[in-house]
Amino acid sequence: MTPLPPAPQGTSDLSDRARDNLSFIRTTMERATAFTGVPGWGGVAMGCTALLAAFLAAGTSSARDWLAVWLADAAVAFLIGAWSLGRKSLRMQGTALSRPARQFLLSFAPPVLAGALLTAALWSSGQVQLLPGMWLLLYGTAVVAGGTFSVRAVPAMGVLLMAIGAAVLLWPAWGNAGMAAGFGGVQVAFGWYIARRHGG
Repeated sequence: MTPLPPAPQGTSDLSDRARDNLSFIRTTMERATAFTGVPGWGGVAMGCTALLAAFLAAGTSSARDWLAVWLADAAVAFLIGAWSLGRKSLRMQGTALSRPARQFLLSFAPPVLAGALLTAALWSSGQVQLLPGMWLLLYGTAVVAGGTFSVRAVPAMGVLLMAIGAAVLLWPAWGNAGMAAGFGGVQVAFGWYIARRHGG
């Protein structure tokens, strides 16, 4: 039986190079699917409006006025977030509705919608004191879920928001302060970090 000829010299090197190239391509594709359009400076702006809202809400004399201040801030924050997210996503990934952006939004939206429904339910049942903790907890959940498709700082921010929300649910008297810390301080700090480290 005739033995097989030895493999040509350099075949092993070629195989190693091919394996390295495949590894590089796989890593590049994984990075390309990470959503880097989360707006850092937009997050800072949203945090600043929340700090202002917390100050204004602390001076209100009724639960209705308190809720009106925070709902107005939520509307302003939504507009800031949507505009800055679309702008950064377009600049970073060429389109405002890239596949990673859609994944982010589809994961982010359900907890936010649940929060809107629970807001109506808690308000109608007179349990306004539970709103701050619930808002922080579900917004944090939304950030963690969406952050699965983003840079590491995003889910980390969500976990911190969830922790603050859980604390506020246990101690409702700290609701407005918790909102200032979470929606204000946490968003400003992480927004600044994301802006500096991840392109604005």
